[in-house]
Order: sequence, then C-alpha cells, then structure tokens
Amino acid sequence: MSKAFTKEPEGDEDDDVALPPLPAGTKNYMTPEGYQRLRAELVGLIDVERPKVVEIVHWAASNGDRSENGDYLYGKKRLREIDRRIRFLTKRLDRAEVADPTAHHGNDQIFFGATVTYANQAGVERTITIKGIDEVDNLNGEVSWISPIARALLKAREGDEVQLMTPGGLERLEVLEVRYPAPTRETDGP
Repeated sequence: MSKAFTKEPEGDEDDDVALPPLPAGTKNYMTPEGYQRLRAELVGLIDVERPKVVEIVHWAASNGDRSENGDYLYGKKRLREIDRRIRFLTKRLDRAEVADPTAHHGNDQIFFGATVTYANQAGVERTITIKGIDEVDNLNGEVSWISPIARALLKAREGDEVQLMTPGGLERLEVLEVRYPAPTRETDGP
C-alpha cells in the first residue's frame, strides 16, 4: 500500500507527556520569569527551528524518492513534533495568568510564588518554592501550586501547623519561614 493513502493519527496530541493537564476550570498561574521562558521557547520554535526544518524537508523532497529518504522522513516527523509543541505552548500561554510573587514581599502568609521552609514531625526541614505547573523544576525544590504539598501549605502562615495526607498516612508539617523575592527597582538614571 502506498504511503500516500495511510493516515496519521489526528487525535488531540497537544499535551506533553511530561506535563500534567491543568485542572478543569482553573487558570494557568505562572511567574513572570516562567511566562517569559515559555514565550521565548515558542518564538524560537516559530522563528528559528521550524523554518530550518522546513528548509531541510524542502531540500530532501527535491532529491526524489521520498519513501526511502531519511532526511525527508525525519524532517516531517520533526515538523509534527514542533507543530505539536507550538500548539501546546500557545494554549498554555493563552490560559496563563501571570502572578508576580514580589507583590507579597515581606508577607508571612503562603501564596503562589512563596519559598517555604517547613519541618515534618521528625524535625527534617525542607525548602520548596511554589510555582506554575509548566515551570517547576523538582530537582531545584520547586513544586506546582496544584501539588498536594502546595495545596496543604497555601494560605498558612509562619508558625502554623498544616496536615498533609501522604501514602504513609497523615503527616503534620510546621511552617518555619515564608519568603518572597524582593521587587526590582528600576532606576531613571544617575
């Protein structure tokens, strides 16, 4: 059968496997830095990477037989991946609600963007930063605002004790410190 008559799956494959979906009806909260990082990725894909791959596919297609042309086949596959990521980023950025954590600087209550130090019942301390679902880096102590630990901590204050349901049972956590980044001051000159 000719490849011209085969159909590629057209399902809604816009979701990246690595990122969980947003809960229904919620906003996609992001820090300004996270928003800028995703926006820069989107612009890079549209303005730089996609045109390069289109050029390679065009060149490979002009070489003749496409069925055994590795550059053509790989290029088409890469274009699908880029287009899928562009659709994903566009949807996420359209739903984005940028929340600047510097607005809470000096506050001791936990909101989006807070860096929180807490201790469990055994006295083990841990520090996490609550960020948007699309910008977390678990290896750097960042958690999504929809994660169980963030939901348990949100709206608590320094000195409060919160409860977190874990696979091992109910755990009590004491909030030791809440920090927010300081607002940046722009100077008007010397």
